[in-house]
Amino acid sequence: MTSLTQLPITVHTTVKDFTENTENALAVAHDWNQLAETFQERYGKPPTHIVRAPGRVNIIGTLRTSGEHIDYALFGVLPAAIENELAIAVRATPDSNGEIIVDNVDPKYTKTGFSAMEDVNGEWDLAIDPKALRWESYVKAAYLGVLERFFKQTPERPVGMEALFSSTIPAGSGVSSSAALIVASTLALLVVNDKLDILTKGDLISMSVGNEKKVGVNSGGMDQSASILSAPGHALYISFYPSLQSQPTPLPTSSKTPTAFVIANSLTVSNKAETGKSRYNLRVVETLVGAKVLSRILGVPTQLNERATYREVLQSWWNQGGKEDGEDSLKEEITALLQGGYLEQLKGKDNDGVLLEEMVTMSGMSNDDFTRVFLSWVEVEATHFQLYKRAQHVFTEALRVLQFRDLCFENSEGLPEKLGQLMNESQESCSTFFECSCPELNRLTSLANSLGAYGSRLTGAGWGGCTVSLVKEAEVETFTQKLREQYEPFKNLSDKEFAAACFATKPAEGACVADVVGNRDKIGIDIQPDVGGGKGASLQN
Repeated sequence: MTSLTQLPITVHTTVKDFTENTENALAVAHDWNQLAETFQERYGKPPTHIVRAPGRVNIIGTLRTSGEHIDYALFGVLPAAIENELAIAVRATPDSNGEIIVDNVDPKYTKTGFSAMEDVNGEWDLAIDPKALRWESYVKAAYLGVLERFFKQTPERPVGMEALFSSTIPAGSGVSSSAALIVASTLALLVVNDKLDILTKGDLISMSVGNEKKVGVNSGGMDQSASILSAPGHALYISFYPSLQSQPTPLPTSSKTPTAFVIANSLTVSNKAETGKSRYNLRVVETLVGAKVLSRILGVPTQLNERATYREVLQSWWNQGGKEDGEDSLKEEITALLQGGYLEQLKGKDNDGVLLEEMVTMSGMSNDDFTRVFLSWVEVEATHFQLYKRAQHVFTEALRVLQFRDLCFENSEGLPEKLGQLMNESQESCSTFFECSCPELNRLTSLANSLGAYGSRLTGAGWGGCTVSLVKEAEVETFTQKLREQYEPFKNLSDKEFAAACFATKPAEGACVADVVGNRDKIGIDIQPDVGGGKGASLQN
């Protein structure tokens, strides 16, 4: 079977190809029609393509850059693309000397243009300052990635672009609007430079991850994978060890009782710059040190300078027993570890956690070596370190991800209830053991369950951000209205503000391209020939 990452990047000829039903297809076509009309009004000519990249939600188990902290343990996650998307109408400008013009339908993002500079050694530069980011910085990063891959030390010159951006992904709400921006921008620049046919979806993921690093965001690839590889009605089980792999996982959206996911923003923001030392950074250190200590408990040898992960330690322990480690045995491995009581030894002498001196002793390292390996590269702030609690969350969350995945494939009676229970257990673990929830998230998830959700949990890095709830599709409108009435921060929001803060979605198609001009009679919008002036796009009925 061909891996998802080896598949070509999808080019569609009609919106029905990537939407689940006629209602959704009409809504997308309407939005794209407006986008194409506005493009022609602003640029004088119609777009040739529309590219799109969806946001994503972490259903259970997520990346450290945006979720529940099991990726630096190298265990799997289950994200899904959402219906909210970032769309870009584009047109190549071959005579512009590679100039990129970007505009946005949202007036708070101003129109701008830029070109890349190439030095005598063939190196490209776009003067991206990660400390002073604007929305076009992400487009610059995408452009730089395309230049470095295809136009380095070659006589071929890049083609410029006119682009108009539109997004229904709420910014800063934990559904990866920035990853969608990078993915769609990279895709748009590949399209206008005619490089799409020689790349796979895996190539697009690699480029997008690399491009996001150019704006100072280090990602493990989950956000980009979900935005690119997802399919309607499916989550994406992503494993990171020994390398990134993905598996579509069917979700119960078309069962006897259709379901949908409701994403609700707590409207509480965790300032990572101010609290990282005592929250996010601390969890990273506690998890990595915990893996080091656990390796000693299990008799698994590690190198002095090695920051081994829990997944790697688990594999070594399992192999020591003469058993073969792998995805098929992972549930058995985790269960054996949990039932063996090994994690209890991470508690140390005090139920309040372990002091730094005790933690160094438990690691078997000298003070200098411990500081160099675990503390020299990241700032943390704590008197007690919670090695046991963090490990308990990591391993039980990894097990829940696998159970969630397997239940979806079994599709047995009572599936939504079983999945909801796992989501609730995940939220409890995030709150109690990883302590990355907050009163607002606890309130939202509790409210969701009291209002009839099958299950509800935080999604994102925690300490604020969003929740995701599994809800009966027929009850979505009533559910969201009651949330609005009962969650205090929602009460004073306008209708538009509330729609951005709380919305329902089903798992959606990943990033793709629509050839607008080549299929104007089928794509859902009708683009008139290259004439300046008036509106040249109309919805096909």
